[in-house]
Amino acid sequence: MNILPGNMRFGAGQPVKRLEDQRLLTGKGQFIDDKPEEGALWLYVLRSPHAHAKIVSIDTHAATDIPGVEAVYTGADLIADNIGTIPTLSIFKRPDGSPMTVPPRRLLAHEIVRFAGEPVAAVVATSRVLAQTAAEAIAIEYDVLPSVVDPIEATKPGAPVVWPDAPDNIVAVMSYGDAAKVEAAFAAAAHVVSLDLVSQRLIPSALEPRSTIAEIDKKSGRLILHVQSQTPGSTRDVLAEAVLKRPKESVRVLVGDIGGGFGQKTNLYPEDGIVAYAAVKLSRKIRWRGERTDEFVGGTHGRDLTSTGEFALDAKGRVQAYRVRSVGGTGAYSTGAGNIIPLVLGPFVQTGVYDLPLVHFEIKSVMTNTAPVGAYRGAGRPEAVFIVERLMDAAARQIGMDPRTIRKVNYIKPAQLPYTNAAGQVYDSGAFAHMLERASDLADWNGFAARKKAAKKKGLLYGRGLTSYIEWTGGRAHTEKVSLHATAEGRIILHSGTQAMGQGLQTTYTQMVSESLGIPMDKIDVVQGDTDLATGFGSVGSRSLFVGGTAVAVSTNDMITKAREKASNLLETSVEDIEYRDGWLTVVGTDRRIGLFDIARKENGARLSVDSEGEVDGPSWPNGTHICEVEIDPETGVSKVVRYTTVDDVGIAVNPMLVTGQVHGGVAQGIGQALYEGVSYDAEGQLLTASYQDYCVPRADDIPPIVVTLDDSAPCRTNPLGAKGCGESGAIGGPPCITNGVMDALSELGIKQLNTPLTPLKVWQAIREAKTARV
Repeated sequence: MNILPGNMRFGAGQPVKRLEDQRLLTGKGQFIDDKPEEGALWLYVLRSPHAHAKIVSIDTHAATDIPGVEAVYTGADLIADNIGTIPTLSIFKRPDGSPMTVPPRRLLAHEIVRFAGEPVAAVVATSRVLAQTAAEAIAIEYDVLPSVVDPIEATKPGAPVVWPDAPDNIVAVMSYGDAAKVEAAFAAAAHVVSLDLVSQRLIPSALEPRSTIAEIDKKSGRLILHVQSQTPGSTRDVLAEAVLKRPKESVRVLVGDIGGGFGQKTNLYPEDGIVAYAAVKLSRKIRWRGERTDEFVGGTHGRDLTSTGEFALDAKGRVQAYRVRSVGGTGAYSTGAGNIIPLVLGPFVQTGVYDLPLVHFEIKSVMTNTAPVGAYRGAGRPEAVFIVERLMDAAARQIGMDPRTIRKVNYIKPAQLPYTNAAGQVYDSGAFAHMLERASDLADWNGFAARKKAAKKKGLLYGRGLTSYIEWTGGRAHTEKVSLHATAEGRIILHSGTQAMGQGLQTTYTQMVSESLGIPMDKIDVVQGDTDLATGFGSVGSRSLFVGGTAVAVSTNDMITKAREKASNLLETSVEDIEYRDGWLTVVGTDRRIGLFDIARKENGARLSVDSEGEVDGPSWPNGTHICEVEIDPETGVSKVVRYTTVDDVGIAVNPMLVTGQVHGGVAQGIGQALYEGVSYDAEGQLLTASYQDYCVPRADDIPPIVVTLDDSAPCRTNPLGAKGCGESGAIGGPPCITNGVMDALSELGIKQLNTPLTPLKVWQAIREAKTARV
């Protein structure tokens, strides 16, 4: 961790309005589709209609003969040109101890397709409509093969095989803890609670579908890729070195505004690679824009974890052992994080905020003939926290305890911090019982009974949900680099390898630089999304402020240090006698001074620049308590969240207003996961939820007022800012909180478990069956 001077200011606690919004709300944003066509050719991707099939033949003659069609590409063409595949991290083992094995992810399928929607051919033409028309003229003969879409079914003997090198469809396995000790604890337990749980597959729903433009720079001959990427640096490296097999310096990735990422836009996609390949092949500007259905069938999905979770408890509600067996679906191909999500990231937080002495986790990642699963807001942590929090409520109800009391019995105590959990992860700080108490007060816990009684008079079922969550943030990289420049024109320019996609990074970084250097915010420019100016790990895992902000803080300190050294020479005094304040360097006790921008004017290139690296000691652990109240109309099964209160520990918040917005957005997605959203494939692998006519996301009137309170009583100890990540917290605490609320409302009918999404039909059927059973 970089140690910074104690008097450094980072603008912490100031609710500055977003600087980005004026530009974005007045139509001045620079999204990829805003870029002028300027004679660009359009590319259209033809996708497989089958979930699993051999490609017997592809006849492209009818397409290539259409006037205006410039090129048609197939998988065989790419192989002939030595185009590589999109890599994944093959770091795990299969059940027999052999290395994991996955099918190669090609830009265009060759010889076999493994999911409906996989790219098979691409057409380049003078217009988008013409490219699509030509694609429909391609004649492809398929030999359809059996497919499997359910990860549990995929592991059964005789199931269709997705990839011959893994005949059981199991990509990899991981286990944590001591199975024998856990078994003994269960045998001696006063209470055993078990739930079969599903975190259903979800489709990320960014406002802006994926799109890409590639062109060859006329002066340098370099490939320029305009793409929506949360990780521009790794996108460049994968495209250059793995796919096109050329030096990474020959590729420049540019990212403008992104209309939402949510983790889905962290990878290089086949469409990006095809567009780049075509640009190189034809020496022309090529553009592709996905339609919403392209996102649904061909983009990555999220979640897809099926688990059995069990608690062994003593008579007082203390958990003696915790056992989880999970199967995580990867889809037909493994994305970069596809196996890490269920095998590693989930177990990192699977014990939640509780001191659980014995655990045994077994996880399998399993292939199916479906779209690949990748990162989606929270990536493994929502699924894991869902298990432990659903079990806490189920255990409380079975034993007859208050849901707060059982949590207090099992919380990690302040004296136990830093605390090492079952997966070897170290929680550096937290005040978990304090968060619960504060949230209970703010949610008017004691007034619930009256509100429930009032709802009952209206014929409604009424329930309360509670969740204490924790989340691991920081990504795999604990460093980030930035460059900071003071210019002769009187501006400060920050170049960062993190990437804005709606979080407000321009505002936050500007706040930090302004407060540290004493320069007005309107004199500061934050530049991201250009691999020629800065490369870093990017923006994943809620790391941008936590790690990237640390680098910004280091850079302002480095700038002041360098400016003081320059000023000491120019003013002919020792460095120790130079004081920096608000853009001026002054000889202490005199009126002799020189401005920061005057120093820049004297530098080569008329800039004073520093390249800095921020480093943190480890991940951060944001946490908190969410409490909601839910009403259910038993005649229709419609569930509605009517109250929602959170207390969130994000450490020191640089801009509380932006953090509150992040929590709001995450909770909205949590409501979607709990009540509305769910991917559905039929037995043949056809996506039944391929548009918003069939895939439901929450709308504004489905979201209640959300009362967010930030608590900074336990600052992070792994970085100099004291900050913890915040971008995914709402999506982690939300789903179990809302599900617990619905199940609490249904508990008076004897309904103990339903899997999400808790749709009106599902809830109505459960109510009907419960009432019938009572007759």
